[in-house]
Amino acid sequence: MELKANKRPENASLAWYVDSLQAEGRYSFCKEEALEKMRLSAEALKKAVARLVSKNRIAIPKRGYYVVVPIEYRSAGAPPPSWFIDGLMHHLNRQYYVGLLSAAALYGAAQQQPQEFQVVTDKPERPIRVGRGRIRFVVKKNIKQTLTTEVKTETGMMRVSTPETTALDLVRYRSAAAGLGNVAAVLAELAERIDPQRLVEAARIEGERAYAQRLGYLLSHVGAATQARALAAWLVTMRPRRVPLRADGSINGHPTDPQWRVIVNEGIEVDI
Repeated sequence: MELKANKRPENASLAWYVDSLQAEGRYSFCKEEALEKMRLSAEALKKAVARLVSKNRIAIPKRGYYVVVPIEYRSAGAPPPSWFIDGLMHHLNRQYYVGLLSAAALYGAAQQQPQEFQVVTDKPERPIRVGRGRIRFVVKKNIKQTLTTEVKTETGMMRVSTPETTALDLVRYRSAAAGLGNVAAVLAELAERIDPQRLVEAARIEGERAYAQRLGYLLSHVGAATQARALAAWLVTMRPRRVPLRADGSINGHPTDPQWRVIVNEGIEVDI
């Protein structure tokens, strides 16, 4: 995107460039862009970046990628990840979508505000801390087929899992979602946003019936049997095997739910 602000004055500083970006509603930029626009050497840019970082004017979530910090976020050290996640993931050349508890919160389904911004991507990536915020990445192989939608942010757009994909992912990545008890609590709030037919479509795309069985059981358990009815009908045609509710738990001596063929090896208590 070309800057629409005044032309770059002679001897313009990186601070001027950052202010120009912010005037245009942009809050992130990459090293290559700054080098081209400012006509600086790599060493001069490095020093200029260090000066602005020390003043909490910019933050660095990843080497070579910079986030503009507006005055209202100076004490936090950076704006929320939603302001720059799309640009960051494109910079890293990664498929991605905002998912799990972060997606659920966007749909109004969260017991409390997530402590980290959760992103599903196609390759391993270490957690990122920028300012007070933390971005956690979860790897998913078939991410290209996953059903997502675009959500408007303060600075543009970002990809987010649909409510149906979010529900399946919460079950798939239960540890990232703070365990099955919390998953069930979130599903109780998310259920009203779930379309039964789209849930079947999402389950078919994901391709792993065990997660669909566990999700169906949990939805029924939290009083959302209506949203799970089409999923149950589809699973009947798949002739699923029995699966444990908690994959890493013992299956001995536990009852099996006859509708979902789920071995209930963990008690789930949710206030509905």
